[in-house]
Amino acid sequence: MFSSEEIKLNLPDSDISYFPNFLSDVDALAFYNSILNDTNWKQDNITVYGKTYEQPRLTCLFGNNNKPYSYSNITIYPEFFTDILLKIKSKIETKTDTKFTTCLANLYRDGNDSNGWHADNEKELGENPVIASITLGAARYFNLKHKNDKTLKQKLLLENGSLLLMQGETQHHWLHQIAKTKKEVKPRINLTFRVIR
Repeated sequence: MFSSEEIKLNLPDSDISYFPNFLSDVDALAFYNSILNDTNWKQDNITVYGKTYEQPRLTCLFGNNNKPYSYSNITIYPEFFTDILLKIKSKIETKTDTKFTTCLANLYRDGNDSNGWHADNEKELGENPVIASITLGAARYFNLKHKNDKTLKQKLLLENGSLLLMQGETQHHWLHQIAKTKKEVKPRINLTFRVIR
């Protein structure tokens, strides 16, 4: 059963919803353990502002149409969806009415793992992309800031088993990040489902 508990983020120029209990605790734990152990995690080098360094998290791309995904001067090629990812994908598709082609999985091993301010606005995602983000494992803060109005900011704790849905014009107007933290945090897996045209 889906949680009917949808929290709409009341932010201008955006369409963002948060479903804290999208997956049951039992499912979330089983999915976490399976994906953690059965994924070919990689650490790519990324280039930002002319500097190249190891990406501060591990990733793996999955897809059903063989299309690569490029960001920060990296191009990654998909593996086939696993049965567990197909199960999660189907559950999200029922909720969102979107057929996803691709999942970028991220493993944040501890508080040093992060990603910088960015928008999911790569050309291959189309004009108003739908991004569905599942959190498994440790909760981490998800920061949002408006591209033009510096006073508009939001911080949201993404909890185990939750779904964050960004759609509409969100990626045109907002940047987001998972910041580093000095607090001791356990590993977090983030599954970001998207459509690559």
